Amino acid sequence: MKKLALSLLVVGALFTSCSSDDDNGSDNNSVTAPATYQFMRSSQTSVSYGGQTTRIEMGQEFITALKDNTKTEAVLDGMFTNTGDHFSTSELNSSSKNIRSKTAASSDYFSANTTDANAIKAEFDGWISAQVNEVFPNWNVDAVAGTAGKIQESGGGSTRYVNSKGLELNQAVNKGLIGALMADQILNNYLSTSVLDAGSNRANNDNDVLVEGKNYTNMEHKWDEAFGYLYGTDDALAPQLGADSFLNKYLARVNNDPDFSDTAQDIYDAFKLGRAAIVAKNYTVRDEQANIIRREISKVIAVRAVYYLQAGKDALTSDNPDYGTAFHDLSEGFGFVYSLQFTRQPNSNEPYYTKSEVDNFITQLMAGNGFWDVTVATLDLMSSDIADTFGFTVEEASN
Repeated sequence: MKKLALSLLVVGALFTSCSSDDDNGSDNNSVTAPATYQFMRSSQTSVSYGGQTTRIEMGQEFITALKDNTKTEAVLDGMFTNTGDHFSTSELNSSSKNIRSKTAASSDYFSANTTDANAIKAEFDGWISAQVNEVFPNWNVDAVAGTAGKIQESGGGSTRYVNSKGLELNQAVNKGLIGALMADQILNNYLSTSVLDAGSNRANNDNDVLVEGKNYTNMEHKWDEAFGYLYGTDDALAPQLGADSFLNKYLARVNNDPDFSDTAQDIYDAFKLGRAAIVAKNYTVRDEQANIIRREISKVIAVRAVYYLQAGKDALTSDNPDYGTAFHDLSEGFGFVYSLQFTRQPNSNEPYYTKSEVDNFITQLMAGNGFWDVTVATLDLMSSDIADTFGFTVEEASN
C-alpha cells in the first residue's frame, strides 16, 4: 500500500492551554510541542516503547500464520501466547512479551471486569481453533452456505478462505486485535489517569525522579507506551503510516479520505503535546490531549467499520454479485465492529458501544448462514447507527 507521509509543515508551533494552579502547581501554563516526537534528557532520548514494538512484530507474524494451512492449533496458540519457539527471530521467541495477555487487559475497562476480559480472550481462542479445525481441512473445498472453504474474488482475484458463515476468521482476529489490543491499551490503559498517575507517578514526575536505571519518569514511559502501540514499527520522528497491519495501517486509510484528512496529524500532534505537557508538569494539558487521541482513534475504528460494511454491501448487490470480495470486506467490517467495544468517549470512562451492544451487532451479522444471508437493510441500519453515534455520515465513511 502506498504509504502516507504526515505533513510536518505546521509542527513546532506554540500550543497553550489554561489550567489552575491546583493542577500543575505553577503559574506557567504554556506547553510547547516539539516538531517531532523527540524528547531528550542529558543529551539522551527519554522515549522508550520497545515492548509495544515487540507485540506488533509478534502480531504481524501471527496474522500471517493464520493463513498458513500447515500450521497446527498448538503453533498458533503458541504464537498468541509466546510459548515455544514459533516466531522467526530469537529476539521474539525469548521475549517476555506476548499478545494474549494484553488483549482486553486495560486498567479502566478490564482490571475489575475479568468476566468480560476472559470472554473476549476466549473469543479469540475460539477463532484460532475454528481456523485450524474448520477452515484448514476445507482449504480446497468450494465454500457454500453452511460449509467452510475457499471462494475466489471475481475476475481471477484473490482466493479467500471462510468458515461456514462466510467469515474469514483471520480477518476477525486481525481487525479484532486493533480494538482489543492496540486501541484498548492506548485509550483505556496507558493514557488513563489510573495508569499515568498510579502510585507516586505524579510526585515523581514533578520532582524528576527517574525509573531506576532508565532515562525517563514512569509517567513519561506510560505515555510513550501508548504512542508505541500506534507508531511502534514506524518512524516516530517522521511517521510514514502503513508500517504495520494494525492501527497504523488503518489510520493511513482513514486519513486518505478527504473527509477525515486531518485525523493523522491531529493524533500525532496530540501525542507530542501531551508528552511535552508531562515534561512541563502540566497535567491539564496532558489530559486534554489524551481526550483528543481517544476521540480520533475511536473514530478511525468507526469509519473503517462503516466503510467495510458498505463495501461488502456494494459487492453483494452489484449486477454480478462478487461473493469473494463481499465476504472479504464484510469480514474486515466484522472485526472493526467488534473493536467498537474498546473505543473511548472523551471525558468519560465509557466506550461508544458497550460489549452487549457490539455482541448484538455481531449476532445480526452472523444470523442464519451469516454473510450468505445478511441483508442490505441490516448493513445499512448498522452503518447508519455507527455513523450517527460518531457524528459523521455513511457517505463520508464510504469513500
